Amino acid sequence: MRFTPHTPEDRADMLAALGLGSVGELFAGLPEDLRCRQWDLPQGLSEPEVSQYLAKLAGLNASGLVCFLGGGFYDHHIPAAVDALISRGEFYTAYTPYQAEMSQGTLQSIFEYQTAICRLTGLDAANASLYDGGTALYEAAMMAVRKTRRKKLLVANNVSPIYRIMLKSYTVNLHLELVEADVSDPAELERLLDQDTAGLILQNPDFFGVLRDYGQHFAMVREAGGLGILGCNPIALAVAKTPAEMGADIAVGEGQPLGLPLSFGGPYLGFMAVTNKLLRTMPGRIVGRTHDAQGRVGYCLTLQTREQHIRREKATSNICSNEALCALAAVLFLGLMGKQGLVELAELNMTQAAYARERLTAIDGVQLLDEGPWFNEFRVRLPLDARMVVSRMIDKGIAAGFPLGRYYPDQANNLLVAVTEKRSKEEIGYLAEGLEAVL
Repeated sequence: MRFTPHTPEDRADMLAALGLGSVGELFAGLPEDLRCRQWDLPQGLSEPEVSQYLAKLAGLNASGLVCFLGGGFYDHHIPAAVDALISRGEFYTAYTPYQAEMSQGTLQSIFEYQTAICRLTGLDAANASLYDGGTALYEAAMMAVRKTRRKKLLVANNVSPIYRIMLKSYTVNLHLELVEADVSDPAELERLLDQDTAGLILQNPDFFGVLRDYGQHFAMVREAGGLGILGCNPIALAVAKTPAEMGADIAVGEGQPLGLPLSFGGPYLGFMAVTNKLLRTMPGRIVGRTHDAQGRVGYCLTLQTREQHIRREKATSNICSNEALCALAAVLFLGLMGKQGLVELAELNMTQAAYARERLTAIDGVQLLDEGPWFNEFRVRLPLDARMVVSRMIDKGIAAGFPLGRYYPDQANNLLVAVTEKRSKEEIGYLAEGLEAVL
């Protein structure tokens, strides 16, 4: 079967309708150096040949490594029931929850997800949902700008550098003032806060894995008339002070640890929760529970007009895809874990990470940076360039961590190590022994 949608006769008809003699004339408006000079397409392959070729390409990846990578994305265990349930046809093929009369199951799953995010963060309302943690952070920043009608955003330099790059990219043409500084230091925050500050963006645990209490910081920004925004690790929220307890107005984060695989970078899930005063300015979709005329429980999109999603000039945000399947995976994961199970999972992460710190810092030349408390991640300084060390460790079947020199040129020897519940003491021992051997 051919997949060319237009026959030569179709193309001739279209060109004739446009008053053109050739496809070349159609693209004559493009600069010469941007035009395709030739189509160098290989001959078609049979299905077995395609399978073999793709398997060969996939084999170029360093797969099957024991993973100590983190930096916002973590190798957590996913209960088999999560994939089994989200693969059911009624969930897997559902497209849009617009039509409440057709989508009660999807709408209820989103409502339950929102409820779970509210319980995790302690805030009043959650949406469903955003593309990833970085997108959620940008949307939170824009909420602060809209709500305060101010243009200045203070961003702590221990917020994920990936998110800070995304924030700059999204706002480059919006004439905002982004100030990156060590605003986790209250004295520096006090110096930078002023009547133009729309929001303060912090992260807990910070990018280096340190758990912090930002209650004082959010009180200061509130006093200045701005909003407090906190990026969170959802698993850490089971044991850490919640954004609500710290006084944050908006909590955002990456939902990948909640039952979503790493999958080479996606699809992931951004979550967002806010206080009641910000509910109507929240982007994305919000599902509410109500009753019909006969008193039966029903679910529907609420508090937003359809323009939110389809009319660019009227929308609060152009976030439209709700990633309902990812949100469903997250709420299934949380349901399977349960309240106590999530606490035990978080504690197991911390215990295993503590054991890894003990083993790694016992190696000559390896120095622990930062003072705790930590969650499941920490950074160490090595006597060699961390990128070179990581490369050597891959030959031993271990992804040893994230070399920080990629985003911090002055930290070329620093390595960020993440340890989840999946890493056994035996594997942590392999990491320590391998690291000692390559240093």
